[in-house]
Amino acid sequence: MSLNLDVIGVRHDPYPFEIQDRDVILYALGIGADERELRFLFEGDGRFSTFPTYAVIPPTRGLFEAIVEMKADLMKLVHGEQAIRWFAPIPTSGTVMTSWEVTDIYDKGSGALAVVTATTEDSKGNPIFENVCSMFIKGEGGFGGDKGPDSPPRQPPADRAPDFHIEQPTLGRQALIYRLNGDRNPLHASPDFARMAGFEKPILHGLCTLGFAARALLNGALEGEPGRLKALSARFSAVVYPGDTIITKGWHTGNGKYALDVSTDRTSGVITNFTAETI
Repeated sequence: MSLNLDVIGVRHDPYPFEIQDRDVILYALGIGADERELRFLFEGDGRFSTFPTYAVIPPTRGLFEAIVEMKADLMKLVHGEQAIRWFAPIPTSGTVMTSWEVTDIYDKGSGALAVVTATTEDSKGNPIFENVCSMFIKGEGGFGGDKGPDSPPRQPPADRAPDFHIEQPTLGRQALIYRLNGDRNPLHASPDFARMAGFEKPILHGLCTLGFAARALLNGALEGEPGRLKALSARFSAVVYPGDTIITKGWHTGNGKYALDVSTDRTSGVITNFTAETI
């Protein structure tokens, strides 16, 4: 089935998303937060905050709607890249509004690269954060479309040791916890579905791995302060399985910017082209 290209540029009306304190706590548990990060886990903590990468959760509905409207096959879809920019702290409770659109579908030959942009605002229309998600859909290229801009690899500094190096074990049930945040793709839970998709067992959500790496950045360089993270961009390059240990190395490259390398105890470069802007 060919993709529906008519969706490009169609901005969808905002939909409401209710945030409760239990939701932000569940998300923090899903990305491995523990008792040392109580400000993300206990509503009674005086600094109780929503972890910044919770920003990927309200747009989940929009992403699945985009997949349906594009007529894309989940079995052929791979999450390629994710970028987030924050404009204000994410509330620990309340209703936010998210609008989305498929901004581009590029022809990559062996597949199509769909780019979905979602903007989330508070009840007064003030932007809180923006997500740009790129999804590669295998076998859907060759339709004669624009190939898209070049995206050369960006490597961390090779001439010096990282400024921080943090190793985080994941649980064998990590994906089963994380999926309760809204992404219930069976690829992350069903052994049969995972095998049909070509994997040895259910895989960890790329956005879960991203959350672990963002925790490493906050704890390794930002004194655990969520408000210091302003933007990030990352490419999902290899699979992480629940139970793997996620290894995040970070280099300060100047002016509050960081380059990160994310690997596991058995696979290098699971997240590449990873950059972050901080204050």
